[in-house]
Amino acid sequence: MDRPSPLDFDVLVVGTGLAGLAAALHLAPTHRVALVTKGGIEAGASGRAQGGIAAVLAPQDSFDSHVEDTLVAGAGLSDREATRFVVEHAPAGIAWLQSLGVPFSQADGELRLTREGGHAQRRIVHAADATGAAVQRTLVEQVRRTPGITLLERHALVDLLTSGSPGERTRRCLGLHAWDEAQDRVLALRAPHTILATGGAGAVYQHTSNPAGATGDGIAAAWRAGCRVANMEFI
Repeated sequence: MDRPSPLDFDVLVVGTGLAGLAAALHLAPTHRVALVTKGGIEAGASGRAQGGIAAVLAPQDSFDSHVEDTLVAGAGLSDREATRFVVEHAPAGIAWLQSLGVPFSQADGELRLTREGGHAQRRIVHAADATGAAVQRTLVEQVRRTPGITLLERHALVDLLTSGSPGERTRRCLGLHAWDEAQDRVLALRAPHTILATGGAGAVYQHTSNPAGATGDGIAAAWRAGCRVANMEFI
């Protein structure tokens, strides 16, 4: 059997924020993963998040309460099914992050839960006031020591590789083209599955708290490939 090309993978993950890092770590035990980012692995917005992560962990709290708080805070625009899915899986997500070594703030050996605006209960897990940085640092360390992940830093997404024409039901994503900054060349990365975790497009505006790299590359590539783009008004 021929050995696969170094540019062939099982899954391509574009973006190294917390979503991309987490996806790569979950997939790496059973898949050959390429983690692609146009900057350094820590250049995204995740490390700037100061607040915590909401999860139902207190005995007096409930999933229903968390769901309703979220729907109210979202002014009725939140998708109820998606909201419930996230809420019900949040405790397991916190447990997973703890198992990786994220240093969440504790009191007497228990997670220190705080309460933020829009929440009826104390359900915010945090790492002092730099939660995003703490989670990012831990996940980056795990990615760097995971042999199933090939990290491609300073590889900018150019476009997705697709079969067929836009609008065809049989159209498939076959991978992507990425510009290798160090070698000043475009590479073709192939995989049966591609995950876009590229963040938003805040940097296209004159004033933004987003990093300079948040230019909507993944959104634009998805649109060109025929994906539906929605909720852009929330950027």
